[in-house]
Parts: sequence; structure tokens; C-alpha cells
Amino acid sequence: MKPNRSIPSATVIPVLVYPDVRAAVAWLTEVFGFVERIRIGEDHRSQMRIGEDGAVIIADVRGQRTAPTPGVETHLLKVRVEDVRAQYERVTSHGATIVAELAEQPFGELQFTVDDLAGHRWEFCESVRDVDPEEWGGTVVGD
Repeated sequence: MKPNRSIPSATVIPVLVYPDVRAAVAWLTEVFGFVERIRIGEDHRSQMRIGEDGAVIIADVRGQRTAPTPGVETHLLKVRVEDVRAQYERVTSHGATIVAELAEQPFGELQFTVDDLAGHRWEFCESVRDVDPEEWGGTVVGD
């Protein structure tokens, strides 16, 4: 892939719609620890860095784009972190809405789920052990 300083280098880049882009950037920075990379207009879009190689684009409500509807889950963004307990403490200290408490899963991930200020659902996880997918009922079908 050709490098381009105007777009995040991640292969998959979610674009999430928020009713107030600047409020979303402030919240995601303070509560989740994301870092704003590029601001596009005062309230049109923002590119945010997540960790070393993750990215998300925050977009405004415009045309057919709309923010999530309360009580309707249409997506979940999974973010791997080095220390999920520290991320959990950060998120809960800011009063964010925890949807699923911190718990170790049979597939070797310690994780929790949280809704952000607009209702986007985020799952933060940390690998705590290497588990063969066959142990929990998964089937490996490719690389």
C-alpha cells in the first residue's frame, strides 16, 4: 500500500457518526485515551489514533449519516490494549456506561464493554493466555 499522510495507515478504519464531533473527540480523548491526529474543519471530521496502529474517523451527522439509536446495537468496536485493567479503571473513573463488566473469557481474553457518549459500543480486551480455538468450540478454517 502506498503511504499517505492524509489517512491513517490502518487497514480497516471505522467511520463513526456523532451528533457533535468536537464533544466526541474530547470525550474519546479523556475517557478512552485516544489521540486526535487530524482535524477536518471545525466540526466536520476528526481522525483519531488508537494505540500504535489503530484508527477511527469521527464524522458529523449529515445527509443519511446518523448517530446510534439508544437501545439498538448495530456494531461493536473491539480494541486490544496492553493493560485492560488500567483501561477499565480509566473508563469507570470517568463514569462511562459499562455494559459488560471486566471478565476473563474462555478464549483467553480479559475484556469489558462500554458505551460512549453517543451510544457506540466499545469492547476493550487484553490477551491473558494463548488458547487453542478447539478448546472453546471454535474451528480454525484458514490462516
